[in-house]
Amino acid sequence: MPAFPKPGFQHAFTVQDEKAALRKYRDTKPGRAIPKRTGKNLLLASWNIANLGAQVREPGHHALLAEVIGWFDLVALQEVRDDLSGLRAILAELSGAWRAVFTDKAGNDERMAFLYRFPKVKTTELFAELAIPVSEHSKIALPGVGQPYEGFDRNPMIAAFDVQGFRLGLVNVHLYFGGQDTAAKKKQSMNRRQLEAFAVSRWCDLRRKDKDRYVDHFVALGDFNLPKWDDTNDPIRRALQARGLQRPEHSAKIASSIASDSDYDQILCVPGLTARVKAAGVFDYDGAIFPGLFQTKTKSQFNAYLRYYVSDHRPIWAEIDIA
Repeated sequence: MPAFPKPGFQHAFTVQDEKAALRKYRDTKPGRAIPKRTGKNLLLASWNIANLGAQVREPGHHALLAEVIGWFDLVALQEVRDDLSGLRAILAELSGAWRAVFTDKAGNDERMAFLYRFPKVKTTELFAELAIPVSEHSKIALPGVGQPYEGFDRNPMIAAFDVQGFRLGLVNVHLYFGGQDTAAKKKQSMNRRQLEAFAVSRWCDLRRKDKDRYVDHFVALGDFNLPKWDDTNDPIRRALQARGLQRPEHSAKIASSIASDSDYDQILCVPGLTARVKAAGVFDYDGAIFPGLFQTKTKSQFNAYLRYYVSDHRPIWAEIDIA
């Protein structure tokens, strides 16, 4: 998406105070608990950090982003711009041996990226972008969607990781959103998004059944621009489930989009892997930080500050048993 407008006001804060508020909220607010990292689990997360590298965040904001990311072992990021300064700033704030891998830019000048805690998490030989051969485009079709599949706007990033002997394939996704200013554009955009969602689900299903697969378990995660998961008729949900992707049960019903309360972001597993997911949820960081700003500004101004300096999305996470 285009960069959000920079708020016309400043907000002074102390990084250590805001980090302490995030930790207290995580540890004491019902439904917000995030498991401790151990040698027997993988804490996996996904976060769409709005226009990372395009919006001019300050060092303190990068430190708060790194604080939350540092609670996990492996994090998929979306909206990492071609300018890598934002990603580099987060890496500089992370303690320990964190590393990054990412794609080249695609639609909206965006890269897909993974940050991972080394040596607990290690890369393997498999890195790719998910692209459907033209010869198979006709197989990406859904009832009620008349337009043809024409490829991804942003090819998902495929990467396999080794977590202390447990291998996991991840598909990092940011699906097409498209124009919304007319009914015709909304319909066309939703149709394209459904086809992209089905293409991801179909690929995961085909690869998990392939005798030559590189890993046994796959997870599709990221920003699916999915309106409401609890609506069983949601078109994106139906497209994702059409070939078996499953959503682990969440600890609390918290939406991942701050302004719209939509369930845009998801962590979805192929059959067989869901049983290994011990816990999952969304962390509404916005309930903890910048209380002074929340008390002195309108909700709209508060959200505008978050959109620019942190994100308009909340991180989503899952704890996976690797023992």
